[in-house]
Amino acid sequence: MAEDIVDVLIIGSGASGAAVAWSLADTKMRIVCLEQGDWMNPSDYPSTRRDWEAQITGPFSTSPNIRKRAHDYPINEAESPISIVNFNGVGGSTVFYSAHFPRFHPSDFKVRSLDGVADDWPIDYATLEPFFALNDRNIGVSGLAGDPAIPAHEPPLPPVPIGLMGETMARGFNKLGWHWWPSDSALVTQPYEGREPCANLGPCHSGCAKGAKSSADITYWPMARRAGVELRTRCRVREILVDDNDMATGVVYYDEHGVERRQRAEVVVLACNGVGTPRLLLNSKSARFPDGLANRSGLVGKNLMLHPWGLISGVFDAPLASRFGPAGCCILSQQFYETDLSRGFVRGYNLQITRGAGPVTTARTGLTRGQIPWGAGHHEAFARRYNHTVNIGVCCEDLPDVNNTVTLDPDLTDSHGIPAPKVTYRLDENSRRMLQHGLDRGSEVMTAAGATDIYTEGPIRLAGWHLLGTARMGTDPQQSVVNEWGRCHDVRNLFIVDGSVFVTSGGVNPTSTIQAVALYIADAMKQRLANLFD
Repeated sequence: MAEDIVDVLIIGSGASGAAVAWSLADTKMRIVCLEQGDWMNPSDYPSTRRDWEAQITGPFSTSPNIRKRAHDYPINEAESPISIVNFNGVGGSTVFYSAHFPRFHPSDFKVRSLDGVADDWPIDYATLEPFFALNDRNIGVSGLAGDPAIPAHEPPLPPVPIGLMGETMARGFNKLGWHWWPSDSALVTQPYEGREPCANLGPCHSGCAKGAKSSADITYWPMARRAGVELRTRCRVREILVDDNDMATGVVYYDEHGVERRQRAEVVVLACNGVGTPRLLLNSKSARFPDGLANRSGLVGKNLMLHPWGLISGVFDAPLASRFGPAGCCILSQQFYETDLSRGFVRGYNLQITRGAGPVTTARTGLTRGQIPWGAGHHEAFARRYNHTVNIGVCCEDLPDVNNTVTLDPDLTDSHGIPAPKVTYRLDENSRRMLQHGLDRGSEVMTAAGATDIYTEGPIRLAGWHLLGTARMGTDPQQSVVNEWGRCHDVRNLFIVDGSVFVTSGGVNPTSTIQAVALYIADAMKQRLANLFD
C-alpha cells in the first residue's frame, strides 16, 4: 500500500494554525492539522456552573502546571519570575484569552531604526495592514474607529460598552490629559455569522459558553473544515523528520490511543506558540541538525519575550458594576507607548483597563492582601470592594535578550516521555524601569479617577500569556530562524507561523498581530506555490 503523504501538515490548531489552515484551504491542497488537545464543549466551561470561580483556580486554570489536563505538557519555570500560561486544545490559548485585541503600532516593526535597540522586522505595518483587516472580518472584532494612537482602521462591529466603570476611568484620563480609547475586542457585540452577541457575563478567561468570544475553534475552524481541511485531535507530535537534503519529510506523533505513528508531508507548518515551537524543533535532532531542527543559527529557543505585566487595583466609593462585562475589554491608554527617553527607558507600554473580580475572587484576594479580614468585619470590607474595584494591567514591551530562553529540560517529561520545555527568563533594567513607571502612572490615573484605596503589583507571576521571539524572522540566516515570509532558512519546506517568529514584542497583547502575520505567511506561500522551495 502506498505511503500516505499530505500536501501540508500543520502542527497546532490555535490562533495562527487555524488562520493558516483556512487561508491555504482555497488552494485545494490536502491539508491536515495535528492538535494534541481536543475539542472543547462549551457546556463544560466554568461559567455554566455555580462554582465557576473555584474551577478557574484548578481544572480550568490558565496554567498547564496547575491545570494538569491529559493533553497538557509540564513546563519547568523555576528560573523565571513569570509563569507560562497556555492551553492545549482546538483553538489553543484563544479559548482562554481575554479577547483584548489591539494591533501593533508601525513603530514596533522599526525599533532598531527608531530607538537603536533590538532589530527591525523585515516586514512592516503596511505589509500586514490588509491581513489585520481580513482577520478582523473573519473572526468578528468590535471597536471604534478614530483612535489617534494608531493608523486608521474600521472594526466591523461596534465597540464593547465601557459601562460606568469605563466612564469613571475615562474621566481620570481626561483630567490628566492622557490618551484613552475603547479597545478593539475579539468578541461580537451584535449577531454576527450565526453567533449571538456578548451578554456581559464576565468570566472570559475560562472559555465563552455563549460563543461570543472570537476564539479560533468557533471562527476559523468551521470555515477551514468546510473547505476540506482535516483536523485530527489528541495527536501529540514528538519530532519532525528530515532527509539528507535538509527537507522535512513529516512527523512522528502519538495518536489518541498512545500509538506511535508517522505522517508524511510535502510541507510542514509549525504553529505551537513561542514555547511549544522551539520545544519541538529542539527535540527534532538528527545527524543533519544535531542542535535541533532549523537551528544552525543557534537562535531556536533564544530571545524569549513574555511582556512583564503590572497590576493596579483601585477601590471606589461608588458602586461601578465593575464585575460585569468582558473581563479584559473596556478601554485602553497608549499615552506611554512610544519612546520618551526622559522616562528613563526605551519603548513603552499599554494600559489595559479591566473589570473587577467575581465575589469569591474578591474575597480570596482581599484576604491575601490583608484588605478583607476573616471573621468580624469581613462582610463590610467585602461589600466595599465587590463591584467597586477597577483594575489596570500594564503590558510592558519586552526587548529580545539571547539569555531568555526555552530549552529542553533534562529530567521533566510529558506523559509520552517527550522532554518538557525549561524556561529561563529575567527582566532587564529597561523592563524594570518601564514596569515601575507603568505602576506609578496607573496609580496616578486611579487617583485622578477617584480611587480611595490603591494596590500595585508587578511583575505578576501567573502572567506569561504572550510567548514570543524564539524562532525570529529575518533576512540573514546567521541572525534569524525564518525568512521574511516564514520559511525556515535551513529547511526549505518548513514554515513557522506563530508568535515565535516575532522580532520584537510590541507593548500590546499580540494575538491580532500573530494572526495577521500568519495570514500574511499563508498568502506568501500561495503566491509562491510554483517555486515554494527555491
